[in-house]
Amino acid sequence: MFQTLARLLRHRWLDAADARRAVPPALAERLRRRVAASEQRHTGEVRICVEGGLPASYLWRHVRDRVPMPQVVRERALMMFSKLRVWDTEHNNGVLIYVLLAEHAIELVADRGIDRLVGPAGWQAMALHLGRAIAGGRVEDGLTQALEEVSAALVAHFPQAAGNAAPVNELPDEPVLR
Repeated sequence: MFQTLARLLRHRWLDAADARRAVPPALAERLRRRVAASEQRHTGEVRICVEGGLPASYLWRHVRDRVPMPQVVRERALMMFSKLRVWDTEHNNGVLIYVLLAEHAIELVADRGIDRLVGPAGWQAMALHLGRAIAGGRVEDGLTQALEEVSAALVAHFPQAAGNAAPVNELPDEPVLR
């Protein structure tokens, strides 16, 4: 019971201001530039979302319906994938890098075009690397490494054709901090 109460308080305590502290403006700008540079090398789209804590409705489902927290976090990441329209790319090759600070949780959500090519083991390995960096307090290192690994997968499977005009940027490049 104490663990559940502590978890709920942690989620209510951490908010967008904590996400902005974890990713201050200078880091957000560096990440934006890295996403933009990455997207010059492939036809995919990458979004980064860092959230302080879960909304009350997700916490309520965890407590009332006893939905395991990892499942709740995954559902939230899927919702952000949808809200940020990462699924809405021409080649179905968008990827969301989602970090939930209150749980030190990381989710990589990929659209079907790239997901089937990388597979669950590939995404889990990338998330594990990011998770280690975040747990060690190295947010920038973790997000940069995750972006590089996601970019490598997109370049391998959806490279930007040589000689083509600059790729169309279908989604904003800046990180979402909530």
